[in-house]
Amino acid sequence: MSAGGQLPLGFRAPAEQRFEHFLPGDAAAPALLRRQVGERGKVYLHGPEGSGKTHLLRAMLAESGEAGLSAAWLPLAMLGPAAVGLIDAQPAVDLVCIDDLDALAGHADAERALFALHNRQHDARGAIVYAARVSPDALDIGLPDLRSRLSHCLRLTLQPLDEAGRRQVLAERARARGLLLEDAALDYLFRRVDRDLGSLTALLDRLDQASLAAQRRITVPFLRAALTPPPRAVAALDEGEPD
Repeated sequence: MSAGGQLPLGFRAPAEQRFEHFLPGDAAAPALLRRQVGERGKVYLHGPEGSGKTHLLRAMLAESGEAGLSAAWLPLAMLGPAAVGLIDAQPAVDLVCIDDLDALAGHADAERALFALHNRQHDARGAIVYAARVSPDALDIGLPDLRSRLSHCLRLTLQPLDEAGRRQVLAERARARGLLLEDAALDYLFRRVDRDLGSLTALLDRLDQASLAAQRRITVPFLRAALTPPPRAVAALDEGEPD
């Protein structure tokens, strides 16, 4: 199989979404997934939002690319209506990662396209890894042949991090950016913003830029100023509300 495959959507794995930064969850997951790429396995990851499914897929893609393997990433929820055409056009490669499989359930054309892609991967001895919020049995797939293929995948159930784990991840991601998030700042953030890791990481990116521009550390007073809308914005929101 040819090396160095092209990843859709200009895929680039964030530095923090690598196997070495994955916290349990399931401590065995990184080693298992590494092995499955080498063995051309078929894997089904499932777990609720915040359990690290996308993190693991992106880590697999990054390592595969560094090893000279061809790989493809198909994030179905992000692709929306374009998903069917891209699944149809996807050739067999060393590794295909299908994220947000739940978004495909009940769409007959997409199910048929994915069934054909699964078979292409099988015939070419390529690995395929699915990620969804629910198990194959709970997924509302109408195509019996696709349901059968998914049920025969190696299953890996992931659990979301508790608050202590999310705090640890956020502190480590801040350190990787050269930032120090002290306990008081973490307490402030976790009391006032969405606590899922995606939202927290996006907020950390904003705070990093704001602290660099202001040449200030991320302290509670800094967070209070950064997370409070300016008076003009608050006034505009008030004016837009119905009486």
